[in-house]
Amino acid sequence: MILFLINIVLALTWTVVSGSFTFLNLVFGFLLGAASLYLIRREIGTTGYVDRFFRIGSLFLLFVKELLLSAWRVAVVVLSPKMDLTPGVFAYRLKVDRDFEITLLANLITLTPGTLSVDVSEDRSTLYVHAIDCSDPDSTRADIASGFERKILEAFR
Repeated sequence: MILFLINIVLALTWTVVSGSFTFLNLVFGFLLGAASLYLIRREIGTTGYVDRFFRIGSLFLLFVKELLLSAWRVAVVVLSPKMDLTPGVFAYRLKVDRDFEITLLANLITLTPGTLSVDVSEDRSTLYVHAIDCSDPDSTRADIASGFERKILEAFR
């Protein structure tokens, strides 16, 4: 976040130095500042917010993909003449440990049709999830670990 603010200051400095206060010049100054920060990334000890932006975008794309797939699965279940379901609640052991990350994971699970985050243990190590079809909870746990949780860890650590 601090690098983003530094980039804005660099963009504003560019507009002052160039004497042109147009939107296009401000965008150019922002891009110039981003390039400058990218060049000195090793000296300031960070990969930068541009990399984080792409990782968050990757998380968003994964969410859209999972949203569409799970909506399709739920529609197939609802429209099938014989509903062969085993709904249930399973415990998911969390790798994320920050409040923001736990909340984000729980919300992403809840927003995908067919699953609902029910509760988090008091020690914040376990998330309880209700699934419309809990016939294979190990597979669902593996999907959460390799999908949402992995992307959250990549994006915010």
